[in-house]
Amino acid sequence: MDAIDRSLVRLLDQDARRTYNELGKEVRLSANTVADRVRRLRATGVIRGFRAELDPGALGRGLTMVSDVRLREDVDRTRFERELHQVPQIVSGARMTGEYDYQLRLACVDPEEFETVVDRLKREHGVRELRSRLVLHDLEVSTTGLLDLA
Repeated sequence: MDAIDRSLVRLLDQDARRTYNELGKEVRLSANTVADRVRRLRATGVIRGFRAELDPGALGRGLTMVSDVRLREDVDRTRFERELHQVPQIVSGARMTGEYDYQLRLACVDPEEFETVVDRLKREHGVRELRSRLVLHDLEVSTTGLLDLA
């Protein structure tokens, strides 16, 4: 990865809908050359994909919780991870080291819906324990700082 690749990744991080023409003007390359570079960045896994970033609050889900999850001993982790897609209030998750097995981020309408989701996770998905915290507000943090370390 050279300085131009780093610039392209930063520009795409700011607005992934930029055209190759627009990106080319920014980095002083042709649209075709930029397209080739972006394809290479995708092929090597530097860029994992492009997607719309949804705002749960704008969708009526203003209560965001982060929950540390401990599974029952008999639960198959692969199955648990696969089944998380069945719970639409779960917007992201990660398998963790330490005291808890997973950290899940949930977007709910209100505390009652959150309680329903917790009950469902315990009843249907093998969750033994949850420790949850209310998200007050999200921070705008970019992963492009990693480019300075590469």
